[in-house]
Amino acid sequence: MGIKLTCLACGQGNRVPRERLNAGHKCGTCGAPLVEDKPVDISIDILKKAQRIDELPLIVDFWASWCGPCRMMAPEFSKAAQALKGHARFAKLDTEAFPEAGGRYGIRGIPLLIAFRGGREMGRRTGAISSRDITDWVTAGAGA
Repeated sequence: MGIKLTCLACGQGNRVPRERLNAGHKCGTCGAPLVEDKPVDISIDILKKAQRIDELPLIVDFWASWCGPCRMMAPEFSKAAQALKGHARFAKLDTEAFPEAGGRYGIRGIPLLIAFRGGREMGRRTGAISSRDITDWVTAGAGA
């Protein structure tokens, strides 16, 4: 059959064979990569759709440019994205650009990681953490 993924660039739904998640599949509509080894900046509209239909864990970093801990964690988040390629997708949502995210997702502090899969929130972590802590958290059940 295949696993459902939302294109994080255009929002189009796609199906990818589970055993071929790392094969470089692209969106059938816009051609953007569906599974990357780095975090992708997303809008709140794309997140709403992806959190609802994605069957691969989506780990979202809610951040802001003025936040020191957010800037410190950014390279760690990227390392975790590389380590977990094919097991989870990683995205970043700028809370300054999308202030409505605060109320919608109950954000009380940033950086905030939320893991989504199949329409459900699987877990959340607040504060700057290392790539090792992120990968451990995701593989322990928050995502993968």
